Amino acid sequence: MKNALFGLILALQFLTRIPLPIACPWTPATRRWAIRAYPLVGLLIGSVLALSALLLSFIASPAPITALLLLSLWVALSGGLHLDGVMDLADALGSNQPLERRWEIMKDAQIGSFGILALLFLLAWKGVLLWALVAYQAPLWWLVAVPALGRLAGVALLIFTPCAHGKGLAWSWQQSLSARDVGYALLPLVLLGALSPAWFAWGVIIIVWVAVARKALLRLFNGINGDMVGATIEGGELWLLVLMWSWWQFATVSPLGI
Repeated sequence: MKNALFGLILALQFLTRIPLPIACPWTPATRRWAIRAYPLVGLLIGSVLALSALLLSFIASPAPITALLLLSLWVALSGGLHLDGVMDLADALGSNQPLERRWEIMKDAQIGSFGILALLFLLAWKGVLLWALVAYQAPLWWLVAVPALGRLAGVALLIFTPCAHGKGLAWSWQQSLSARDVGYALLPLVLLGALSPAWFAWGVIIIVWVAVARKALLRLFNGINGDMVGATIEGGELWLLVLMWSWWQFATVSPLGI
């Protein structure tokens, strides 16, 4: 139980800007529990977003302002941690260089034009999709679901995809993990699925996203690193927002009557 608590604190310290000045042991057991807690941290972030959206609805905040405030809070809570991975990956892919050079570009601390463009378009799309979903008065459970399922995607990619190099943060995490850790990570989402079966549909969608991302990254880079895990989380969140917007845009009834 102590290792599980330390793992949760490690996950919160790593994935959020919530101040937790607690020294946690860095052991295989605490690392396993930290990875297992990724979707749980996503649920926390999503719950804060949903509560904020609810409070803004009480004061009749315009949809564009609500969307911008939610996006700002979303980035602030995570500290923009995964956005760096998106930019590094975009610079490497946009360079159209051989494999070794792409890895060098990913390791470069400077951000190039492709990285800046990727960041701008990612945040723009997220903001516009938030605006649309708020305007449609979509049920707030989607705000809870997206960060949690996005982080589940990161867990699955990290566990089921080999690292390209035998060093780095992702590799050190990976040494402590096995397939059953995905099951532990999935458990809180399965419990929520019992309350709203719509969660299972979005869960299948995120599995497809991980499979596509895994295949593409293995083909392009022969493996993954921590930046790619972060980019997969951000990409998974955006993909879910697109599909949720599509649902409420075109469906005549909301999923399962919600």
